[in-house]
Amino acid sequence: MDSMKTRTSPPAHQLLWGHDPPVVGMIHLLPLPGSPAFEGSMDHVVSRAMEDAMTLAEGGVAGLLVENFGDVPFFPGRVPPETIAAMAVAVSEISRWSSLPVGVNVLRNDAESALAIAACTGAGFVRVNVHTGVMFTDQGLVQGRAGPTLRKRAALESTVAILADIMVKHSTPPFGLTLETAAKDAWFRGMADGLILTGNETGEPVEAEDLQRARKVLPHESKLWVGSGATAENIANLIEMADGFIVGSAFQVGGVAGSRVDPDRVAAFMEVYGRRGNAT
Repeated sequence: MDSMKTRTSPPAHQLLWGHDPPVVGMIHLLPLPGSPAFEGSMDHVVSRAMEDAMTLAEGGVAGLLVENFGDVPFFPGRVPPETIAAMAVAVSEISRWSSLPVGVNVLRNDAESALAIAACTGAGFVRVNVHTGVMFTDQGLVQGRAGPTLRKRAALESTVAILADIMVKHSTPPFGLTLETAAKDAWFRGMADGLILTGNETGEPVEAEDLQRARKVLPHESKLWVGSGATAENIANLIEMADGFIVGSAFQVGGVAGSRVDPDRVAAFMEVYGRRGNAT
């Protein structure tokens, strides 16, 4: 399989963000119709999402990632039609308003629905929690579906970028699986456009050693993202180690995931991020 070692990244990642490490802000949707905590108003869901999108955009982020964070407990695979419809409404409104790249993550692991939503709304990328292999989670065994996902993208004639988590948070790998093997499988065999490393739980920081381990086994052209735990306090140390950042909790009120986006927290983070080139 030597030919796999020469695989280059599809152009989607560069088309979205160029070469600077982008900061993508999370939009954690309130509970959607059909989920246990839904409060009865899609207008309220969309209004809150738009408020968060505007705050993040005004704060200087390079992209927005929409996620059905409020839909606990999550399905391990395909989600029901009402979830897809509700997310399509929210993503469409945000994409219509914003000129930034918009992404979709359908929790827990419905990559095909995320691709369909992105293709129909003009979103530019999707996040997939388990793209290759399997992970043990609070939803049970979650299995990667890289084959169907890539074929769905081809069938839709879409250029949507696929960002795939490695050893995703809130999960346990099967015995014997190493970070290095998972990273190589997702990049070479799963053909992801970017790989995401996280801490063990939402908001927990990434281990610098994990970033270094992944770098050692991946080619130069690969894209390695930090998907949790980046804060105003540690971003200066992480900036040279990653090709992108997905930020949720650190941008939200009190640093609590699922809270409203706090403009002061966004400003504090982006100020440190913006000073990175002036460090001496």
